[in-house]
Amino acid sequence: MVFEKEFKEAILDLPEKEKDKLLLRLLKKDVPLANQLYFELVSTQTVEERRAELEELVRKRAESILARSSSVQHLQMLTRSLSGDITVQTKITKDKFGEISLNLLMLNEILKTNKLRSELFYKPKAMKFAVYVVARTFKLLVLIRAMHEDYLSDFKSDLETLGERIAGNELLMRTAIQHGLDVNWLLSGEIPEDIKHQQDVLKKQGFLK
Repeated sequence: MVFEKEFKEAILDLPEKEKDKLLLRLLKKDVPLANQLYFELVSTQTVEERRAELEELVRKRAESILARSSSVQHLQMLTRSLSGDITVQTKITKDKFGEISLNLLMLNEILKTNKLRSELFYKPKAMKFAVYVVARTFKLLVLIRAMHEDYLSDFKSDLETLGERIAGNELLMRTAIQHGLDVNWLLSGEIPEDIKHQQDVLKKQGFLK
């Protein structure tokens, strides 16, 4: 929403006590912003400490998801929920590195189980989950490429693991090929410079969704 200049000036001209009351009222309705301000102004945790805390949470949640999921649809719903929580938490800390590393951790933890190989991935509706995994992987590659190239080495091991797990699952591998994801990007850690352009083109053609 774009505010008019006159409206901004009117807000700034309000008495300090009135502005304080309005701010607190607005923060009650905007929990993500309130959490972000709390982290920046009050919390004694560093970004790295918060990230480490979330890593442990992701591992536990991933384990719980695999234990609780009764169908591939349920698995996808729970995985999306966890990824959404990661996004919310990393926005609070403005941790772009953590958004990538935690989502990579999530995918690797979810895909490491034999349950996906034997029980879920031989059902027709598993294709939607396979597309979700491929699309999420593609997005992470775009995010990594947007960062400084020095960071790529930090993700190389996790990317290789993810590539191996996708390549080791027939449906995931077939879906990756169909949707333009070259698993060799993951295995080698070499991400094309035009990865964002490739993603945009594929989406316009109806892939990755």
